[in-house]
Amino acid sequence: MSHIPTLADEIENLLPQTQCTKCGYAACRPYAEAVAAGDANYNQCPPGGMEGVARLAALLGKPVIPLNPVNGVERPRPVAVIDESLCIGCTLCIQACPVDAIVGAAKHMHSVVPDLCTGCDLCVAPCPVDCIAMVDLTPGKTGWAAWSQQQADAARERHQFRIFRLRRDKEENDARLAAKAAAKLKAVEAESTLTPEEKAAQERKKAIIQAAMERARLQKEKMAAMPAPATTTMNDLSRGVRKQVADINSKLDEQANDQQ
Repeated sequence: MSHIPTLADEIENLLPQTQCTKCGYAACRPYAEAVAAGDANYNQCPPGGMEGVARLAALLGKPVIPLNPVNGVERPRPVAVIDESLCIGCTLCIQACPVDAIVGAAKHMHSVVPDLCTGCDLCVAPCPVDCIAMVDLTPGKTGWAAWSQQQADAARERHQFRIFRLRRDKEENDARLAAKAAAKLKAVEAESTLTPEEKAAQERKKAIIQAAMERARLQKEKMAAMPAPATTTMNDLSRGVRKQVADINSKLDEQANDQQ
């Protein structure tokens, strides 16, 4: 059964997918949904520039209005550059990048893959040593003149895959912790007790572990009740993006081997 695009889908398709949050939302998709619902205006995307406003206005049947300066200004597309001599390998920039465009390992130098960087600026603020600069990559070209639909589509795929990867990693880690807690509880229950004090200590241990397991269970139920992200897997990504992801993974493997 073919998917019938919603208004939010159509709006999202007109956004540059930089995932920069300048619109006031966590990513391009939430902003698209807010515009579709009437909760946000269609002039809040600086990376799309005035052409982006015009595209959204045409879709929505509304007049072209200026970009809201509260959200930023239209500018040439920048790319993040890391001063490798200052980088301390804290990984905060990697955690902040919405499209996995930064590679590196903990306590080792990081670097930006320029072709993957969307110029979102999100890696700059978390850096504790101020070693990241945003450099204009398209002098004289701003908005959609500095960014192609192909680049936008690839950035969206990488962002969706990152959401999928982070959720998968969290679920796997939660499962490991749950198994560890269950094993610990079993070990505590198997302990022989000789005195009332030891019995009380055993009960306290059991209560702590059971409380932790209950918190984990409630968190799992909460996660399950949340709307599922786009079910993106490696097979869903274009060949070009799969190669980019593979190149990043290869670099990470090389750095991990260097640490051994």
